[in-house]
Amino acid sequence: MRILVTGTAGFIGNALALRLLERGDEVIGVDNVNDYYDVRLKHARLARLLPFKTFTDIRADIVDRPAMARLFAEYKPQRVVNLAAQAGVRYSIEHPETYIDTNVVGFGNILEGCRHNGVEHLVYASSSSVYGANTKLPFSVHDNVDHPMSLYAATKKANELMAHTYSSLFGLPTTGLRFFTVYGPWGRPDMALFKFTRSILASEPIDVFNHGNHKRDFTYIDDIVEGIVRLLALPAMPDKGWQSETPMVGRSYAPYRIYNIGNGKPVELMRYIEVLERCLGKTAKLNLLPLQAGDVPDTCADVEALVVDANYRPTVSVDVGVKRFVDWYLEYHGVMAA
Repeated sequence: MRILVTGTAGFIGNALALRLLERGDEVIGVDNVNDYYDVRLKHARLARLLPFKTFTDIRADIVDRPAMARLFAEYKPQRVVNLAAQAGVRYSIEHPETYIDTNVVGFGNILEGCRHNGVEHLVYASSSSVYGANTKLPFSVHDNVDHPMSLYAATKKANELMAHTYSSLFGLPTTGLRFFTVYGPWGRPDMALFKFTRSILASEPIDVFNHGNHKRDFTYIDDIVEGIVRLLALPAMPDKGWQSETPMVGRSYAPYRIYNIGNGKPVELMRYIEVLERCLGKTAKLNLLPLQAGDVPDTCADVEALVVDANYRPTVSVDVGVKRFVDWYLEYHGVMAA
């Protein structure tokens, strides 16, 4: 199968592309390799893909409408996975224009490419952040998500609305995936696990927001990729039981679906740190701080729709996942644990 994957120099996009290539798919990879974080890490990720003869490396920005139009017209992908986005809740407070450009305008270009080139199925990254001020746990795809707490979350909800419009008007099958706190080897340096590991090894204090009272549904990268691969093979179909008088949020009369991909077992942030300390053989120095603007205290995914439709439930525990991350981190940076 010929699959267009955007964000192939990024954390999730790279892991997905590698999985698809290993199973024999042709992957058209798109990334602008921007400097939001260390580009050396992005190039190292891409180096894992370049040996495959079925991988095409395209350096382009999804915001570039003419470039995206040419790309779709030339390669005619059968399916598309859009993982290119400006990530990060906190960064969106200082740089809102970047999120509007990439996450809204860029996604619009992807939708147009799919519409005009006969794409069979578009799968795209949403986020658990769309649940915003909702405190009813676990988060269900049928919950109201009208109260985002960051522009990042707002752009992800906008993606879901835009996708539904294209599913409704043009019959484009679209599947949105709300990822929950993804972590693991080759992860992003701006995320907590990467930052904590770096600081603990350097004997520097780590910033622990909300005084460590967070709970997060930490989801290991391999579990995320498995969920994407399974759902990519299941193009969204109209729900014949959908009722306009009592509309279900995560389904539709159009070929449109929304899924949570999370472990479904929230872990206290302090326990997460304890697991990391054990793996590193070193105690963290904690700088306890208040809840940051845009953050939510707790997340937990209801993944029943994923279980029913894809027969899959994420399984990797933080004890296993954090150990795998630490092993990778030490090898990648050439450092020794305590």
